[in-house]
Amino acid sequence: MKEMTFTIQRFDPETESGPHCESYMVRVNDGARVLDALEAVRRDHDPSLAIRSCCRAGQCGSCAVRMNGSPVLACMEEAADGMIIEPLDLPLIRDLVTDIAPVLERLATILPSEVGDGLSREEVELIKPLRECIECLSCVSVCPALKVTDFAGPTAMRQEMRCALDPRDTRDRIPESIERGLFACTTCHRCVEVCPKEIEIPGKAIEKLRERANRAGLTLPRHRAVADLIERTGRSVERSAATFLEQVPEVIEPDGPVKMTIGFFVGCMFNGRVTKPALDAMEVMKRNGIRVVIPHEQVCCGSPLIRTGQTTFVSELKRKNIEAFTSRGIETVMTICAGCGSTLKNDYDTPFTVMDITEILVKAGFEPPAKLPITATYHDPCHLLRGQGIADPPRTILEQVVERYIPMPAQCCGAGGGVRSGQPEEAAALGKLRGEAIEATGADIVVTICPFCEFHIQEQTDTPVKNLASLMLEGYRKKDQKKGGD
Repeated sequence: MKEMTFTIQRFDPETESGPHCESYMVRVNDGARVLDALEAVRRDHDPSLAIRSCCRAGQCGSCAVRMNGSPVLACMEEAADGMIIEPLDLPLIRDLVTDIAPVLERLATILPSEVGDGLSREEVELIKPLRECIECLSCVSVCPALKVTDFAGPTAMRQEMRCALDPRDTRDRIPESIERGLFACTTCHRCVEVCPKEIEIPGKAIEKLRERANRAGLTLPRHRAVADLIERTGRSVERSAATFLEQVPEVIEPDGPVKMTIGFFVGCMFNGRVTKPALDAMEVMKRNGIRVVIPHEQVCCGSPLIRTGQTTFVSELKRKNIEAFTSRGIETVMTICAGCGSTLKNDYDTPFTVMDITEILVKAGFEPPAKLPITATYHDPCHLLRGQGIADPPRTILEQVVERYIPMPAQCCGAGGGVRSGQPEEAAALGKLRGEAIEATGADIVVTICPFCEFHIQEQTDTPVKNLASLMLEGYRKKDQKKGGD
């Protein structure tokens, strides 16, 4: 047995106008779950504590709560001293019990034909990943789109695709899905991050529904325009001046001994619209002994097409990009765009290793820049944090560049998943929320890696937004100035 003290959010709608927190000390067995601790509170301190539970085996989803801010199943998560337990971010009934009925009532159901055969083994296997849902609604509680727009939510889209895959279903699921917000998802993957069954809703449901919408001619006009541009030019953004590829040679040699050789996948935004961070990154690589090979025939990675369901010529883009690097014997390809990196890692089958610039620098070892006399916070690009699982390397570097780093919770800025182009009002609303969070830190600047995040966030905040590579280069130049002054 052991003692632990933890905090629970309490709320009695009959006597209180809003929630409050109370702390409790309980004795529980080693390895006790959160649910065990909650039941100890109800048994030993307050029998009125309202909680919901049933199976105690992680199969019913009824006991989902937030532990230290993140959704967990109370029956599966180990209790910890000092933990804070709150209800999911859903309409609150009492204490830790939320109103899940309105969401569950809106989930699609199969409308079978009068005569139908059973499912084949292949059909069962297709549906299986989407049937694992236990309807805990953790995904719904964290979905950023639901905070700013009328969206049925991730599990509703999962169920629409689950029904669409069932040959016994007679309803056309695409018009209904579009009406319920199919194009509102930013593909931030927060739903996957909190799902106890790890259901890949963006990739296995939402993007697949968008493919079906595309085949039915129902793709959003602005998304079609992007696809037309890629098909015509090989790039998803119009050039604004000389492109990155027009300004650099195919091989950039380092200033000193070669520590490693990499290929560089530049991406459309850094190539055509915001070239300076990419050029700055090349200077950082040179400084740190990294030879960079830049195939000039590389094209769009295809991410804007995959996210919006326009996949008819993605395979050709993949072929061109893979060949561009393999023909030069490249074994490691670096990205500095979170979306491109996530796409190359998760949507391609590459014969080479793909690494983000921060992974490369930490692996190779980087020269510490001079520290800049500023405070900085860091914005996690969704496709870097969740798409690639990269959180620490950018912070490791940033803490070497600025006098003070101020942490900030990860939060989608609204630029991804085709939302910025297809649903600009939603993207602006999410960007505003991100801007408010940035300003609340009081930091002098916000640093990020993704050009789409950088471009989008800067429209929603007065705080300067800088790419990490550009900030590193500033630190190196300051260091050189100090040496020159000596």
